[in-house]
Amino acid sequence: MSGKLYAHLLETEDAANDLLESMMPGMAKETWATEELKAGDPMLWVGLMNYCNARAEEIILAELIYC
Repeated sequence: MSGKLYAHLLETEDAANDLLESMMPGMAKETWATEELKAGDPMLWVGLMNYCNARAEEIILAELIYC
């Protein structure tokens, strides 16, 4: 009723998005999802990036949302 929940949810969403943005480059590097791979085998690159994104989201949910 006072709007506190909405502000908290926005803050949590911003933190989750920031964490996702900071985690993705490192995870992509770990799985060899490089620009060279993107040019040479785009479907493999997309698959690796989807894997990295799903893995990062699971980590964020466990550490930030469900805690």
